[in-house]
Amino acid sequence: MSDTATPTSPALTTPLPTGTWKVDPIHSSVEFHVKHLGIATVKGQFKAFEGILEIGDSGARAYGTVEVASVDTREPQRDEHLRSADFFEVESFPQITFESTAIRPLGGDEFEIDANLTIHGVTNSVTLKAEFEGAETDPQGNDRVGVSANTQISRGDYGMKFNAALGSGNVVVSDKVKILVDVSAVKQA
Repeated sequence: MSDTATPTSPALTTPLPTGTWKVDPIHSSVEFHVKHLGIATVKGQFKAFEGILEIGDSGARAYGTVEVASVDTREPQRDEHLRSADFFEVESFPQITFESTAIRPLGGDEFEIDANLTIHGVTNSVTLKAEFEGAETDPQGNDRVGVSANTQISRGDYGMKFNAALGSGNVVVSDKVKILVDVSAVKQA
């Protein structure tokens, strides 16, 4: 992603300390939850991703990418199906991208992030509910911040319409997908 093409949010009061913060993937996660057969929730994650939070006196922004091939639902056959043309179509669309368009404080440690989310080559606007989890200096002397965020999307809005109807009226895979992000980010020099 180009740093120069992304606008910053207008000035805001945020609980996050100023600075540029790089997501530490070892201490962070990008997960999704989706109903299977209408009765059980299947949870998955992406193991390869990166992101940046830029917090300044004049604005804030967040952006990042996810490597779709790194999808992991703890079932290799399902993961291969998710990588196929029925879902993510990894060969044509290898990355999911996220780019904030506005960040609004809600009070206390809570805020909202409006963003453009691109999945399967389709970009839609989303709003994430986010919370500042705190700041700390790790044993190696690195300043860190923690942020959690979540939203719900329709996978059909991203061109992923594969499904099969069941006799009960349920479908094999729900259209609604919850996205949950937990970030530990390290301040950059």
